[in-house]
Amino acid sequence: MNAVQLRQPAFVASTTAGRAQTRARGLVACRAQQQGPVQELGRKAAAAAAAALLAAAPLSGAALAGEFDLLAEGTPSTYVLDDAAVLNKTTKKTVGDQLKALEDATGYHLEVATVRRLEFENDTFAFGDKLVSKWYPGAAKDKAGVLIVVSAGKDGALTGGDAFMSALGDDLIDSVVGENIPILTGEEKYNETVTSSVSRVVARLTGKEDPGPPFRQEFRRERTYKTKAETEAKKPVTATIVVTLLVISGTRPGLGCRGRATVTRLVVPMLQYYGYTNKD
Repeated sequence: MNAVQLRQPAFVASTTAGRAQTRARGLVACRAQQQGPVQELGRKAAAAAAAALLAAAPLSGAALAGEFDLLAEGTPSTYVLDDAAVLNKTTKKTVGDQLKALEDATGYHLEVATVRRLEFENDTFAFGDKLVSKWYPGAAKDKAGVLIVVSAGKDGALTGGDAFMSALGDDLIDSVVGENIPILTGEEKYNETVTSSVSRVVARLTGKEDPGPPFRQEFRRERTYKTKAETEAKKPVTATIVVTLLVISGTRPGLGCRGRATVTRLVVPMLQYYGYTNKD
């Protein structure tokens, strides 16, 4: 009897919970049936908007991560930090070998860093100076530099310590930042952006000839209209044609109608062709 009494409350509670769940499901189904097409469409739109927000949230975090990751990085153990993930393995190895050879031969250290975007530091040069100061404190900063490429902004910076900047010179720095980076990133050629910029830096620091900036392709659109000068130049020719036609149609009545018509058919096309093709 005691065992039955002990088990009874659990059974009753389970039965009561089951009935409550059944009533709840029935209530939900009833409300769903009462919803019209408009309410159902609104519910689906809200669900889609929520899904879009959830999908976009990780991207915002990733965009912020690059800037802070580079600032939080200790002194890099490699010569290339591809935080934006825009460089292939070949570029990383080629550039790494170049920069190691440069440091072994001259003592100048150049670090290449790519980042997707800068969220808080809009000045790329100021961000580069922060990286150099953070990575190479004290005397090590003097001959150290960093080449930054911002993939989303299609821009970058080349900056470093006093000895590094003096050895490069303002002309090369301005050319790399103003030509190599914007031209090639504008064409989505991030690997070439880095390799061409590094090649110019290495050439300058080792006393070799600068290979120069990339060639900017200019697309020229053919003009399909006449200028004012061309129109003015055509006026005498047009006047000559008009006068000649008047002479043909109004003089030498002895030719008769048939004779004038024959002359007109022969002469007029010749004059028109001359007028269209004559450029002088």
